[in-house]
Amino acid sequence: MERQDRQLDVLRAIVQDYVRSREPVGSRNLVERYNLGVSPATIRNDMATLEEEGYIAQPHTSAGRIPTDKGYRAFVDRINVVKPLSTAERRAIAELLDSAVDLDDVLERTVRLLSQLTQQVAVVQYPSLRRSALRHVELVPAGARRLMIVIITDTGRVEQRSIDHDVQVDDTLLAELRARLNAAGVGRRMPELVRAFGEIVAAFPPEDRALVTEITEVVTDTLSEEVEERIVMAGTANLARADVDFTRTISPVLEALEQQVVLLRLLTEMGEESPLAVRIGAETHNEGLSETAVVAGAYGTFGDGSGFGQVGVVGPTRMDYPSTMAAVRAVARYLSKILAS
Repeated sequence: MERQDRQLDVLRAIVQDYVRSREPVGSRNLVERYNLGVSPATIRNDMATLEEEGYIAQPHTSAGRIPTDKGYRAFVDRINVVKPLSTAERRAIAELLDSAVDLDDVLERTVRLLSQLTQQVAVVQYPSLRRSALRHVELVPAGARRLMIVIITDTGRVEQRSIDHDVQVDDTLLAELRARLNAAGVGRRMPELVRAFGEIVAAFPPEDRALVTEITEVVTDTLSEEVEERIVMAGTANLARADVDFTRTISPVLEALEQQVVLLRLLTEMGEESPLAVRIGAETHNEGLSETAVVAGAYGTFGDGSGFGQVGVVGPTRMDYPSTMAAVRAVARYLSKILAS
């Protein structure tokens, strides 16, 4: 066990040194830079074992060693504690996101901020409308025979619909309907919302039920829409600076990032694994992303414990995993706080 622990220490040192220097790591580097408490000969033997077991590889003859995907995975799996961001970094997150004006602005600011913090590509999954619960319904007269219905969800989305009606709607009816809709519907998702609104319709006199039914159907239909899910992305220029980390060109990575369905599927899968998940190389199950790592964290929480969506980072496998994981977790938590307020 002691030998295995020592070899993991050697692997950890190789990963950290390679991430910092971008240069293959030799035994001399480890002896000079890390206090591993063993002789150079022992380190060389440990490196030979790590290479034999597939954790490190020699990119060129007479060169040092670099971590493999398996080596990065072993390193990530042994990150026991994700260190919090600095006070200055947390303050920067708060100041930027607190001043956002709506959901679109929040998500745009989120990916820009995360890209700056990690110097990687940042992505955020737009919250699903179909999985959202109702936060508020507002009914706004838009003319003598026109009514605007504003629907606000618990994920922060705002949808507007309008209807034309045959009769003049007095303010008393509108106020009562608005109050009943919000009292019965807030916090509910489909199909609970349909049942709650059905009871509302029955509470109004027959002459008002047609209009009440139409309004409730607009709300429920809106929350049932198959709105195409999408992601917001920032920082693709960071890949150009990381070009040396790819054995091929960055073109396959860029092409994969352009396929939103690929990223959406990957983020959804990662959200089912863990609140903070990491996929490395072939674990992404996409050829274009085979030389990348993806770190993703869930933001927001529905009643069943699932998240609104995922926020994450895409970069080369040679990334600073502890710092990236800390940034993703911090941003996801603050995004959750913003959307809950």
